[in-house]
Amino acid sequence: PDDAPTDDAGYGVSPLTPTLVTAACCGALAAAVGAHPELVVWLLAVPVVVLLAIVDLAVQRLPDVLTLPLAAGVAAGLGLASLFPGAAGSWGRALLAGAALGGVYFALFLVNPLGMGFGDVKLAITVGVALGWYGWDAVLFGTFAGFLLAAGYGISLVIARKAGRGSTVAFGPFMAGGALVALLLAGLTA
Repeated sequence: PDDAPTDDAGYGVSPLTPTLVTAACCGALAAAVGAHPELVVWLLAVPVVVLLAIVDLAVQRLPDVLTLPLAAGVAAGLGLASLFPGAAGSWGRALLAGAALGGVYFALFLVNPLGMGFGDVKLAITVGVALGWYGWDAVLFGTFAGFLLAAGYGISLVIARKAGRGSTVAFGPFMAGGALVALLLAGLTA
């Protein structure tokens, strides 16, 4: 409706929406991961990732002030989590996966800088570290899921005639969504 509350960008987002999305993501992760020490890292990262998704949707940017501390915080947090009994992942593999996925996204950025932003490259480091904690299968699945979600969204926009060949789509929210799905599945099986 015309009188629906909107954010500053006019996206029709209620101020309550980010809180509900954050709570839903945290609840789902808590249910899937259980009492493993890495859960603390996921619960601390979720609000920042939700904020990044909102910013990316509004202005198609993933600012350094959020992406860089997030990457460092997730890597350091998982390093601490690895010291506790019951940790369900590997910190070394997580760091390697962060570097590998960041490198893949950097190559995509170099090939087509208009199709992949540098903020996506920086977010890929965090996604790689998080998914790498659980294994290479999680990294591949989460990455593929993010691209699949973005493609589905893009196709739906084209079908609805709201986008064309030259249109751009914020990719960060889909990276986050793919990572969330992979973390949930990996957490259930860890």
